[in-house]
Amino acid sequence: MSMDYSTIDRRQFLQATGVAAVSTLVGGTQGHDAARAAQPAPGQRRPNVVFVFADQWRAQATGYAGDPNARTPHLDALARKSVNFRTAVSGCPVCCPYRASLLTGRYPLTHGVFLNDVRLGDEAVSIARAYAQAGYRTGYIGKWHLDGMHRTAFIPRQRRQGFQFWKALGCTHNYNNSVYYGDEDVRLTWEGYDAIAQTREAQRYLRDHAPDGPFALFLSWGPPHAPYHTAPEKYRARFKPQDIVLRPNVPEGDRDKARKALAGYYAHIAALDDCIGDLLQTLEETGLADETLFVFTSDHGDMLYSRGDQKKQQPWDESIRVPFLLRYPAALGKAGRTIDVPINTPDIMPTLLGLCNVEIPDTVEGMDFSEFLRGQADVPDGAALISCPSPFGQWNRGRGGREYRGVRTARFTYVRDLNGPWLLYDNIKDPYQLTNLCDQPQYSAVQAELEAILTQKLKETRDEFRSGWDYIKQQGYKVNDSGTVGYTN
Repeated sequence: MSMDYSTIDRRQFLQATGVAAVSTLVGGTQGHDAARAAQPAPGQRRPNVVFVFADQWRAQATGYAGDPNARTPHLDALARKSVNFRTAVSGCPVCCPYRASLLTGRYPLTHGVFLNDVRLGDEAVSIARAYAQAGYRTGYIGKWHLDGMHRTAFIPRQRRQGFQFWKALGCTHNYNNSVYYGDEDVRLTWEGYDAIAQTREAQRYLRDHAPDGPFALFLSWGPPHAPYHTAPEKYRARFKPQDIVLRPNVPEGDRDKARKALAGYYAHIAALDDCIGDLLQTLEETGLADETLFVFTSDHGDMLYSRGDQKKQQPWDESIRVPFLLRYPAALGKAGRTIDVPINTPDIMPTLLGLCNVEIPDTVEGMDFSEFLRGQADVPDGAALISCPSPFGQWNRGRGGREYRGVRTARFTYVRDLNGPWLLYDNIKDPYQLTNLCDQPQYSAVQAELEAILTQKLKETRDEFRSGWDYIKQQGYKVNDSGTVGYTN
């Protein structure tokens, strides 16, 4: 049924967007008290956690999301048995800010990591420390990228945010000659394509730790981030540029480049899908599957020539939306379901802790979805805050980058920059975001409501929305003229 947005009233708007009333929009601790009080029954073991995330895998690029190019049979099967957050959002869609929010449950201007290649401090209780305090063993394998500007330096135990088992590196995208460290300052090399080797290490962890009580294992892959054409040959052979079906928002002049890049991108994705299948098989073989909370997601998306743009940081769906599948058969059942309410990066930590009946630290700002997932609470806040506090790197001010704040609901995207309202999309009618409705009279009521929601979000997160240079100066970061931290290997 179509709706006349020029005459829409408040109740209709909230129903159409799936957004809770503005007075209930809290960026902080909704639901935390219940999670703190919850404890497993006597003799009941808390669930294990396996959290798998890729780098730069956009939400659209899976078979279950309808992508005609993606070959993801294992993820498609997983989606049929999982909670699929169809509107999962990377609130600050770039690598280090996402990872810092994942580990702390905080927004970028709170934890301070709003640029790449700056170090995450210890002011907040990390997710690893929260799990360890509840008796979990914790492990991290793969890309870390939270230890500052030296991407391939050894990371000592005191800078690992509480993770115990450790086979990781700051950052590399040399997937076929990829190094890492364990507990000693000895540089080691993953055998072959690093995502496959890292997955084998995760499988060993699952087999070795299955009998020993609950664990929380995080596996962080570098692909499908560029370079796009470095997946194993057997995967690259499956994808030919001329066969790639492009999104309609890729400009004509960029289509050949897009097809070439996407052929490699989907090859990485196919390789990672096989890795997902191997992990799930190991969980079955070890008898851990039903009692393990398994998550697959990504740190952010990739424009890949949509709108003629590349990479991330940007407020369009190819950049901000990520896949997010959560399977936990013992608590949530074995049948899949799809949820349109957005989940944001800071919400991940409290939601996982809540599902595990682990105390949520007071330092967390995100929202706990666990009671909603169990059917014990109403639909949570229906708007995710998105932001770019200070553009840098491949989307710096000289290349069109700008500071912005916005909200993504199940239906709408609304964004403003330092000069005022900038973008408004109806993502149901316009899924490729081809028509900017900002300041159009027939959408004035919608825009006003979204502006009110955004204003409340900024208030709750204590975000004054200043120039990125102000935040850089406040943190004392050393950057170049484009606002980018220089890094070394």
